[in-house]
Amino acid sequence: MTEQLKSFLLKYNMHFEQIDLDATTKEFAAQMQSGNDGDVKSMLMIPTYVGIDGSVPRNKPVIVLDAGGTNFRAATVCFDDKGTPVISNFSKQPMPGTKGELSREEFFDTIAGFIAPFDKISDTVGFCFSFPTEILPNCDGRLINFNKEVKVRDMAGQVLGEGINASLKKMGCGEKHFVIINDTVATMLGGIAAFPDKDFDSYIGFILGTGTNTCYVEQCNRIGKLPEFNEGTMAVNMETGGFDGFIQGDIDKRFDATTANCGDHVFEKMISGAYQGSVICMTVKQAAEDGLLSDECAKKVQEVEDFTMRQIDEFCMEPKGDNFIASLAVTKEDTDTIYDIVDASFERAARMVCVNLGAIMVHTGTGKDASRPVCVSAEGTTFYKSVLFRPKLDRYVKEYLNEKLGIYCEFVKAEDATLIGSAVAGLLN
Repeated sequence: MTEQLKSFLLKYNMHFEQIDLDATTKEFAAQMQSGNDGDVKSMLMIPTYVGIDGSVPRNKPVIVLDAGGTNFRAATVCFDDKGTPVISNFSKQPMPGTKGELSREEFFDTIAGFIAPFDKISDTVGFCFSFPTEILPNCDGRLINFNKEVKVRDMAGQVLGEGINASLKKMGCGEKHFVIINDTVATMLGGIAAFPDKDFDSYIGFILGTGTNTCYVEQCNRIGKLPEFNEGTMAVNMETGGFDGFIQGDIDKRFDATTANCGDHVFEKMISGAYQGSVICMTVKQAAEDGLLSDECAKKVQEVEDFTMRQIDEFCMEPKGDNFIASLAVTKEDTDTIYDIVDASFERAARMVCVNLGAIMVHTGTGKDASRPVCVSAEGTTFYKSVLFRPKLDRYVKEYLNEKLGIYCEFVKAEDATLIGSAVAGLLN
């Protein structure tokens, strides 16, 4: 990076070194405990009432459902004698409410219809439900609202398991025990199931894709807002996308002002796939205005509406290749400047994710033995497919978490994590 570009990034508070690792790790951990005690700052710290204590039962089938923005998946899962999950009766169909508006009764009847063929197989349903939902002490969930273009009338405030059970009863099926979790918790539990013989100190679920979120295992006696739960452990859905402790750059703020939820989920808007391309594009445009690009390149850049993450990845793989962003550069210096801006954005993202994960381990006091690291079960296209991100995160983990803080984690990817995690949730709760 040239001194000119470094000065530019510092001027607009967009330089990765302006993210103070020590200070933000402490602030992140402090906000975790504050949220657990009921004084929410910027992370909701939602109790899931899902515990992970005990061993997953062998040869006991459970019904699993996975409701996302596009698809609805259903199956049964059973862990064999070796603890290996076996998925059976798998089916996939469009998410109810995405192919036309449904009534509340039609929605519940549709889901009950997916469960009915498994009625005699199990009385428990592990349900990964990726929409805003309040989890209840009995592990059922009360829908806050639908998003992602799912349209169902009169669903706000409805308890999912209760409604589905009413539809199952009409069909002559038995009542089911529902364990509702979100995709982050399912990812974490899927990691637990994928490595039953590995000795991990604790577990974290981390998603960095279109958005970002994290969950972890908390001691119940540290969740002050749930005084009735003082034994064992519980998964906590942190909603980390809302964390406000990182310094927002001027261009971050400018982009945030263009979004529908301005001022909300500011961390998510700095690092996740739905937003990072736009922030990088605005940064490149500002560099053009400030004279860091050739006149001809600057003119081409100002005509661009936005960058997609796919375009950014293509450019990172071949900065001088046949791709959209590479075509904007006129001189070698243009190419280097644009590349360095992209590189600095991923460097900053890796720095912030390191804080996110490190703060959890600092808060829980886990991962202090290199032979018993914390298992980080990770999902998301930005985490796995961004060309520049992962090597940078690995370096920060080594240099900051391992060498400076003396804490250790291991990243794992579990196949069919949401289905397997939903099965674990159902069998242990």
